[in-house]
Amino acid sequence: MGPGEIGPQIAHSEGFAESWEELHSAPPGVFLDLGSGGGLPGLVLLERWGTRGILVDSMKKRMKLLSEVLAWPDAPPGGQLIIGRVEEIARDHAHSGIVDLVTARSFGSPAVTAECAARFLKIGGALVVSEPPDDSLPSRWNGEILATLGLETRGRVRHGAAFQVLVKTSSTPKQYPRATGVPVKTPLF
Repeated sequence: MGPGEIGPQIAHSEGFAESWEELHSAPPGVFLDLGSGGGLPGLVLLERWGTRGILVDSMKKRMKLLSEVLAWPDAPPGGQLIIGRVEEIARDHAHSGIVDLVTARSFGSPAVTAECAARFLKIGGALVVSEPPDDSLPSRWNGEILATLGLETRGRVRHGAAFQVLVKTSSTPKQYPRATGVPVKTPLF
């Protein structure tokens, strides 16, 4: 989960929910958390909404911990764990275009996050990404290239922490995400 007190990390996780709730009055039917790590924001969102949440991470050790947490008697329901690389999981037809919301907290650069998330989303779905705290920095998101992925930026919002909100407006071309490791090695922007 990272260093520091848990309270601010839970509040940060709630910011993902508040970003979604600015767009939609109902919780997402299905959300997916990229690089779930210690379970934030995924566990907080499961608890808040009680909907299906897919927590994805490539590290078996992290997912073992999350599996144990989700097995606790008072754990929030609806959690599904998938171990693997998101580039591969996104290309699996079982996961393509089924998600209302994708969240990303410390997953990767904007280009990597957008490319890896786009295929999971339904048209009309949203990608909410945790952003650096400095509001005076120029946008890190290239609208022209995002459009090639089927995404449109809705801008930066603040709910305590800063978040970038993107909406899926059209289908993602079949070549995205590219093969495992390629988005990191040769980012689109």
